[in-house]
Amino acid sequence: MNEAIGDLRKKSDEIGRTVTTMHPLVPKLGDAAAQGEIYKALFELTKQVEVVKKHLLKIEKRDDSTVL
Repeated sequence: MNEAIGDLRKKSDEIGRTVTTMHPLVPKLGDAAAQGEIYKALFELTKQVEVVKKHLLKIEKRDDSTVL
């Protein structure tokens, strides 16, 4: 299970970095309406990645407490 947690965290971090690199590209579209929607979508992606990370932390903490 720890390997799965590590792999999921790694992939989550990769997604986060990718989304971050997308932000500066949005203004280059030159379409305010589309840009607004894309920013909203990127924000939602970021939020969902953080949800995944939060659950991974919960699992790790639960596993650590059972070792004691």
